[in-house]
Amino acid sequence: MTTNTEISPSAQRLLEGARLRRPTRLPAREQLVDGAFAAAFLAAAVAFAWTIPSERDLSPGVALALVAAYVIVGRAELPAGASYAVPTQVVLVPMLLLLPTPVVPLLVALALVLSTWFDSVRGRVSTDRVPISVADAWCVIPPALVLVLGGAQTPDWSDWPIYVAAFGAQVVFEGVLLAARVWACIGEHPRLTLAEMQMSRRVDLLLTPVGLLVAFAAAHEPYLALLVVPLAGLFTIFAGERAARVEQTLELSGAYRGTALLLGDVIEADDEYTGQHTQDVVELTIAVADRLAVDEETRRAAEFGALLHDVGKVAIPNEIINKPGPLDDEEWAVMKTHTIEGQRMLERVGGMLARVGVVVRASHERFDGGGYPDGLAGEAIPLAARIVSACDAYNAMTTDRSYRKALSADVAVAELRNNAGTQFDPDVVDALVIVAAAG
Repeated sequence: MTTNTEISPSAQRLLEGARLRRPTRLPAREQLVDGAFAAAFLAAAVAFAWTIPSERDLSPGVALALVAAYVIVGRAELPAGASYAVPTQVVLVPMLLLLPTPVVPLLVALALVLSTWFDSVRGRVSTDRVPISVADAWCVIPPALVLVLGGAQTPDWSDWPIYVAAFGAQVVFEGVLLAARVWACIGEHPRLTLAEMQMSRRVDLLLTPVGLLVAFAAAHEPYLALLVVPLAGLFTIFAGERAARVEQTLELSGAYRGTALLLGDVIEADDEYTGQHTQDVVELTIAVADRLAVDEETRRAAEFGALLHDVGKVAIPNEIINKPGPLDDEEWAVMKTHTIEGQRMLERVGGMLARVGVVVRASHERFDGGGYPDGLAGEAIPLAARIVSACDAYNAMTTDRSYRKALSADVAVAELRNNAGTQFDPDVVDALVIVAAAG
């Protein structure tokens, strides 16, 4: 989900991917999938308009005026999660009730083609997206069908239960259809797509009553429905402000990542072993996080936690870091402060890295509560930190150190298993063992 100051990792990834894809030609897979959806829509919409009787005659002037209004209002794209919410509901509802309901899906498809064509002229989308944009009109057929079956093709307040059912059909079908298209086109899990649609659905829910009021007010003078068009200006202002905030948030997220990478370079420059060790732990951590199928927020926290888990060592004297032998008690006490120092450094950066600081601080906690610095145990330790801890230990065991040679992978795995449930999270160990065997 989106907040005023932050975008979830999943939304950020989808947004950045969409921005890269929109101006470029569709890959063959997307052409095939979206082309099939578009062809199926045209067949269904033509059959719907041809075979279903309408309760009112088509007025070409009113139809064209409302199509134009749909295009204008649809230009206001409000960034919503990884997609956009468009306020077209204020025009769609009047179209369904003021025009012959069975032909509305085709008219909406015309509006979508015109809108996409305008975008292609401005270079915002590739021209091959113009004809297949009709597939987005699929969501109009279910509410139109509900209105037809319920005998509610014209404004009548007594038909409000049917209007509610029509909106429900629109929301459900649109969600399922979009999730299916995204999954078929780019392989994104439907659960993520549906989660990112929540803001868009809220916008539709809030604007549907406005659309109903417009339809009833224009029941006898359909051109009055055009009075909603000035709202497009208001929506455009809001959309511009929200788009600017999203852009700033994406830039800030990039700055956080750049800062994290810079700190990683500082670690490597300060101590070659620690730097190489950090890179290896990052790769292992990402693989284990993927094996555990963690959510994207945890995956990002684990990735950055692995990258920065040793950042606090820049505050530890080099004679301790590079001592060719075991540390004495006093030196070990100093060494153990590196997680606290790491968190302190990241909190000074703030934002996302301040939360990563929590992972860095907890990266040497033990599952049984015997770790440092806070003695956290079990699930009180952030999952990202539990992943980093196990991966850090495995890499340390299988790497040459100044005071011992690297252990074999089999010995390191045996050590992990012996300490599962005490030092390490057993589930993390199971995933790490599988990843290590595959690597």
